[in-house]
Amino acid sequence: MFRDALSSFRNSLSGPASANSAERARASGQLRDAAKAAPDELLRSLDTSLAGLTDAESGERLEKHGDNQVAHEKAAAWYVQLWHGFANAFSALLTMLAVLSGLTGDLDAAVIIGSMVLLSGFLRFFQEHRANLAAEKLQAMVRVTTTVVRGGADKEVPIRELVPGDVVRLSAGDMVPADVRLFSAKDLFIAQSALTGEALPVEKSSATVSTPAQNPLELPNICFLGTNVISGTATALVVNTGGATYLGSVATSLTGRRPPGAFERGISGVSLLLMRFMAVMTIVVFLINGISKHDWKEAFFFALAIAVGLTPEMLPMIVSGTLAIGALAMSRKKVIVKRLNSIQNFGAMDVLCTDKTGTLTQDRIILEEYCNVIRERDEGCFEYAYYNSFHQTGLKNLLDKAVLAHKDRLGNSSGKPATVVKIDEIPFDFSRRIMSVVLDIDGQRKLIAKGAPEAILKRCTQMELQGEVLELDPLVLPDLTEELDRLSAQGFRVLAVAYKNVASERSVFTRDDENDLVLRGYVAFLDPPKESTERALAALHKHGVRVKVLTGDNDIVAKKICTDVGLIVDRVILGNDVEKATDEELAIIADRGVVFARLSPAHKERVVKALQKSGHVVGFLGDGINDAPALRAADVGISVDNAVDIAKESADLILLEKSLLVLEDGVLEGRRVFGNISKYIKMGTSSNFGNMFSVLGASAFLPFLPMLPLQLLSQNLLYDFSQLAIPFDKVDEEYLLHPRGWKIEEIKRFMLFFGPVSSVFDYVTFALLYFVLKANTPAQQSLFQTGWFVEGLLSQTLIVHLIRTRRIPFIQSSPSLPLVLTTVAVMAAGIAIPFSPLAHTLGMVPLPPIFFVWLVFILLAYAGLAQLVKTWFVRKYGYN
Repeated sequence: MFRDALSSFRNSLSGPASANSAERARASGQLRDAAKAAPDELLRSLDTSLAGLTDAESGERLEKHGDNQVAHEKAAAWYVQLWHGFANAFSALLTMLAVLSGLTGDLDAAVIIGSMVLLSGFLRFFQEHRANLAAEKLQAMVRVTTTVVRGGADKEVPIRELVPGDVVRLSAGDMVPADVRLFSAKDLFIAQSALTGEALPVEKSSATVSTPAQNPLELPNICFLGTNVISGTATALVVNTGGATYLGSVATSLTGRRPPGAFERGISGVSLLLMRFMAVMTIVVFLINGISKHDWKEAFFFALAIAVGLTPEMLPMIVSGTLAIGALAMSRKKVIVKRLNSIQNFGAMDVLCTDKTGTLTQDRIILEEYCNVIRERDEGCFEYAYYNSFHQTGLKNLLDKAVLAHKDRLGNSSGKPATVVKIDEIPFDFSRRIMSVVLDIDGQRKLIAKGAPEAILKRCTQMELQGEVLELDPLVLPDLTEELDRLSAQGFRVLAVAYKNVASERSVFTRDDENDLVLRGYVAFLDPPKESTERALAALHKHGVRVKVLTGDNDIVAKKICTDVGLIVDRVILGNDVEKATDEELAIIADRGVVFARLSPAHKERVVKALQKSGHVVGFLGDGINDAPALRAADVGISVDNAVDIAKESADLILLEKSLLVLEDGVLEGRRVFGNISKYIKMGTSSNFGNMFSVLGASAFLPFLPMLPLQLLSQNLLYDFSQLAIPFDKVDEEYLLHPRGWKIEEIKRFMLFFGPVSSVFDYVTFALLYFVLKANTPAQQSLFQTGWFVEGLLSQTLIVHLIRTRRIPFIQSSPSLPLVLTTVAVMAAGIAIPFSPLAHTLGMVPLPPIFFVWLVFILLAYAGLAQLVKTWFVRKYGYN
């Protein structure tokens, strides 16, 4: 919901004042007032309490304030889309021609051209409206929720239903769902980089501020919509929602300003290529006809028609339709598309970075061992691990859940369950990699820490073995590390458990208290590899996608799992290696490396950017808090429907099943989408370029126009209609084997080679009409124009089937049924028009039968030569 606005937020803050400055000043003032208000005073001002609102009260406020959504890129209303169907250069030119025709008394031409405008506009509206509806339906399947206190009880509600006065609970992994004032906070760290650019999380507290900072982003007791919780817990009061938030106050001016991605840049490049070509050719055609025919008015309208014929007016419709069909196809394959344009990036992806858990493995963490430092079974170690997992209020990961699943083992060490009261906790963060709780256990107060073994060992000065507490001699550490490595080498994920006794009078603790610990032992977990992983990796490799594993886990475990699923691992790149490397060095390391372990969130993001710098299109699959930066940085961010909120919000695609097999299906669908878009562009550029060659030659030697403007526009409309079914077309299997991306130079090359092929046969048709059928005087111009209209339309439509595949059409590669039906219908219409009542209006005459005999040979020869040129082109340059 908020990703588009966040991507441009910082630029807007440093840019010139906008129309939203007043709204921003109002939002800033409200937040400063909230920061310095006493909690009771603020609750009264919003007519609420710490027990939260009732459902009825929240419903009334939702009607008053509206959904908690900032302005973002979304589909316009249907009537706006309808207007956009007509508000384009094509419709404007046709409308101008229709008006001029009506003013000059040619009512038939005005009606025909007006009908073209309506047909084209409604076709575009229908296709784009359907695409938008499909996209909205798919996005509605991805819900981001937050924990709200309603009527004194905690419940999960969609973020968009929050209202001012709601009391929310925040913990690690949550998105901050609105602009909120903190009422209580424990070791709360917020990532504000999307708003401020600060690389490190910011610590927040609940203390009232007496003199608030002028910049609201510096208020220590205010959290903002669009940021996320890295660690800690908090209770907060919603002050502003939706457009009234600080982000919302500028979001209206940000929509549509997102920097263009690879897909948008490619479309823009193609459009500019065609527009430049159109500008040059239109002027040349106008001058040649004006000079040779001495009728500048007629030359102007003909040049105008040429401009319309060269305008890629169907490109937006073809693109949106193809993307929408691709999104629907991907949804059937368990991939939900949040941003349609990401589909092409998905198909172009040549490197997939993924985490290990749940992707390579079964995501079924099993607690296998709980032992002391010499790997003897230790029920007391399990008890401490259980208390730690049970009493922490942050995001419970799969390891915590695996521990909690064994509640029946509690009390085995002492014979009965202990009486445990929680005193405090020190939440997990990615720098410490430890989570601690302080508990009163049967009257004795203890700090129990659980975390990465290397992080715990650094903080231990003693160890417990068989009931005896011993000094942790530095000479013993290598032996302890060796035991840990043995566990890791067997594929176990290991956490260390440590504790220390603390004073009973203390009730508040910080990370500084995590020292002088007593090492109690280890808990070891097994997450077996998926049976399908090796097959999925082989399939991705076959389709040109290299898989790299980026994990925060132990390097030995990571190497063991990756080797088990068939990845060739020469060396594991560690977080320290990433940290020390320069950008240039990291680009080389990232390209060569396969497995990266012990990575922080910043390390993952750096690896992704290094791969992009090397020219790769990078996808990132992740579902945790630590994956959010890399998800945003990747060309296509991929998450799963049960991921943490910030991961889902950062992603472009959501998998309904965390599987590389699902990813493979999505990649292939992305390539099909791009393949069909590429077909339209190649068809349009090559046929338009060929037509211009033909027009230039004919204009130079004919004593009349080679085709009337109305005829040219009618031909263009029919040809565009023949391509409406391209989004439904099939794509050759070999096209799907490799990543595909925009190559403007190849499109230009394709245009230059294939355009003249059609011109050769246009000139053959000119010779037939001029010398054989004697259509060589102004009195016979209708016969000439009709003949070229039919031949041009049929040859242009025929090229659709020749260009859609690198194989032999119909024999080695069959088009989809919709494409066959539309092209046959257009060809039939082209032949029938000269014999229909429309002929007189369009300035056409019936063609003699001998023309069609010659036409069959011309079209067959054209198809044969085009196929030969295509085969040569594919061998020499490939076929993107």
